[in-house]
Amino acid sequence: MPTILITGAGRGLGRELARQYAEDGWRVIGTVRKPVADLPESLTLDVAKTADARRLSAQLRGVAIDVLWCNAGIIGKRGNRFGSFDYADWEEILRVNLLGAAAVIEALVENVAASGRKTVCVMSSRLGSIAQASGETLPYATSKAALNLLAKGLAATLAPRGITVVALSPGWVKTDMGGASAPLTAEASVRGLRRVIDGLQPGNSGRFLAHDGSAIAW
Repeated sequence: MPTILITGAGRGLGRELARQYAEDGWRVIGTVRKPVADLPESLTLDVAKTADARRLSAQLRGVAIDVLWCNAGIIGKRGNRFGSFDYADWEEILRVNLLGAAAVIEALVENVAASGRKTVCVMSSRLGSIAQASGETLPYATSKAALNLLAKGLAATLAPRGITVVALSPGWVKTDMGGASAPLTAEASVRGLRRVIDGLQPGNSGRFLAHDGSAIAW
């Protein structure tokens, strides 16, 4: 039975990822900030606290993780734009979206290396594409651009260990973050993302891919 660990599994895309993988017979370990009743195997983790990641490593010592999915993220305060930036809010976004992912990957890299699939995914966004930058939601967008660089750099760093690292964009999805007017359901987005993961080859490491498998410009 393959194992997946999903951060931020208590709601939105993380919750749907957990549901679909469990339905297909995977062992699903979800991390949440607060306990969730219908997650069969959940661990408490605040990705903004690096000490939590170290504790998670101790809890999971010896557990092989086929897919490590760093999904936890926040969009931050709405309307946080140039001319009135809330820098404290921006720092929190970076702590969660970038540093949180880095800490979790660093803490669990041995678990991933011990698995059969050896895959790390970070949940990015098309807003993190520098080539397609529009100036919208800059604090969030910069955190995802930095997350992309983390994925690209770790792909090179971890290549000698056979670990594949990719940045994935789920598209514009109907979640608390995406809003009700988004064109994609969480179910459709996750099914697309899972097809992308299933089709990954070692040569795909370091890529930035959309939920439909198409490449996104850095």
